[in-house]
Amino acid sequence: MPRVLITGAAGFIGMHTAIRFLKEGWEVIGFDNLNSYYSVDLKNDRIKEVLTVAQKFNKKFIFYEADLNSNIWTSLLEDHFDAIIHLAAQAGVRYSLENPKVYLESNVLGFQNVLDFVKLTQVDRFVYASSSSVYGKNSIQPFNEKEDCNSPESYYAATKKMNELMAMSYHKNHNVSSIGLRFFTVYGPWGRPDMAPMLFANAAYNNKAIKVFNHGNQSRDFTYIDDIVEGIFKLMLIPSFPIGADVCNIGNGSPVKLMEFIDEIERVTNIELDKTFTKAQKGDVVNTYADTLKLYRLTGYMPKTNLSLGIKEFIEWYKNYYKV
Repeated sequence: MPRVLITGAAGFIGMHTAIRFLKEGWEVIGFDNLNSYYSVDLKNDRIKEVLTVAQKFNKKFIFYEADLNSNIWTSLLEDHFDAIIHLAAQAGVRYSLENPKVYLESNVLGFQNVLDFVKLTQVDRFVYASSSSVYGKNSIQPFNEKEDCNSPESYYAATKKMNELMAMSYHKNHNVSSIGLRFFTVYGPWGRPDMAPMLFANAAYNNKAIKVFNHGNQSRDFTYIDDIVEGIFKLMLIPSFPIGADVCNIGNGSPVKLMEFIDEIERVTNIELDKTFTKAQKGDVVNTYADTLKLYRLTGYMPKTNLSLGIKEFIEWYKNYYKV
């Protein structure tokens, strides 16, 4: 039975990834530091959901509460892993402008420990989370992996670019192969409370105003969580994992204007949101648009969830989870 290690298993993408692998017959070992950047209760509930799925399918899921910079790596050396999926990181573009040291510790020094573990265990299927934010404001649309990405707008983006450079160095010096996935605006059930979809849903059902940055003149390549997980899983199934330190966009490949996204939230909830239009925030990129051809050629990855269905599924989960 194949076994995968997932860091950040209590995170939004980590939880859904763990569930997918369990359903496909894999054993899953996961850990997360359960920090308080956002609701710890939500993170614990995600782990409970993963455990429920593991029990239902009679599969093995082991979870550890541990930090990337702890001694967890020593205790895991005795285990065998067929794949490692590194999703743990300090998230948040805007928060990185206020607390850069936290990002250095988690996203850079923590990633160093991941690379050392992969080197020691010689796992040949290693995927880690990069970010679409590495492209910055000057990249050509749609964003293509051939871009140099040397002008990150936020410190968060800088740490993700650093991850890609570190992975390249470890391939050249230690033969560690990897694929960094540049995620594009992931949304769906169990999402992060600090992200726009959750903020909009919370505002709709609690009669709050929302801030619409850059006066709504921006677009995002909103990608439904099931499509993201499908791409990750397909990477683990390709007959021959690429040798080298590569990066791939993983997104919907179809940007949506922010106001269109808000309109769809209003349509599904049947609630008109109170909007406060304001200027753009530091660190924000106006538009994101993924060229997903590279990942398609590797895996056959093709997103299937349109915005209408994705928001419908998200709102149904929100209403059930928050009992509204």
